[in-house]
Amino acid sequence: MRVFVTGGSGHSGSHIIPELIAGGHEVTGLARSDATATALSALGAKVRRGDVEDVDGLKEAAADSDGVVHVAFRRDVLLSGGLDALSAAELSAVLAYGEALSGTGKPLVWAGSIGSPANLGGSIASPGNLGRPTTEEDPALPGGDEYKGTLRVRNVVETAVVGLAERGVRSSVVRLPPIAHSTTDRDGFLPALIALAKEKGSVGYPGDGANLWHAVHIRDAASVFRLALEKGPAGKYWHAIEDGGIPFREIAEAVGSRLGLPAVSVPADVLMLPGYFGPLAHLVTLDLPASNLITRRTLGWEPAQPGLLADLDNGHYFPAS
Repeated sequence: MRVFVTGGSGHSGSHIIPELIAGGHEVTGLARSDATATALSALGAKVRRGDVEDVDGLKEAAADSDGVVHVAFRRDVLLSGGLDALSAAELSAVLAYGEALSGTGKPLVWAGSIGSPANLGGSIASPGNLGRPTTEEDPALPGGDEYKGTLRVRNVVETAVVGLAERGVRSSVVRLPPIAHSTTDRDGFLPALIALAKEKGSVGYPGDGANLWHAVHIRDAASVFRLALEKGPAGKYWHAIEDGGIPFREIAEAVGSRLGLPAVSVPADVLMLPGYFGPLAHLVTLDLPASNLITRRTLGWEPAQPGLLADLDNGHYFPAS
């Protein structure tokens, strides 16, 4: 299969491309810069010069391919234009792919985010309202205070992607957890949490830290994208997550033990003080129980890489100084 990939030089994409190539696919990656082009070539992909803001270019690339994997995220638009601009930009890309792939039955696999059911979900900041596990049958989830910022935008976009199934596109969304870990993770949540812990002298967790988080090794996530591309039915969500959530307190304790720092409970009123957790404040309060059962049964996916706590024990997040 000839596969067009966006975001191919990022943390997710740089593992998805080798996974696709190992599966016998021919990959073309979108490159905005010479550095990105070089990185894509090193991964074994062909290079198409362009930018995700060029919707005509996206349509042309999609039409020339047998399938599309879109993992690019418009941080530049978010920083310059805010959430409305981000939503418009991402929806423009969805529309472009829809026009190119409508009626073809070709796959479009989009990177999404894990949430919790809007009618039951909650955060540790609103005790007694923790939600049931999200399944792959739950639609995008736009409600609740915890669905602020980019999570809300992504829910709108995910709904549009899945809706392309009605237009003859084999579209699906791979929902990723807040932590995607690996030896090449440089800018994700874990490096940010570790840096904050070093700054504060402790690793904080909200309340009793019982709110559940999910994680996935990025190589296992890459295999979900490949399987969804190859055989995923149209209009579906897939959960690229480890089975069973991890209490946030355990994540904090694991990080603290490696750094030689205490893991401490942070009251909600302190947690939300300006500057305490910075951009992580609304994230760390999320309770994200979720299941991967349908993904495993339907796609035949079985995670094979180390789980989060085991990967923290490998030490690559804590290089000797």
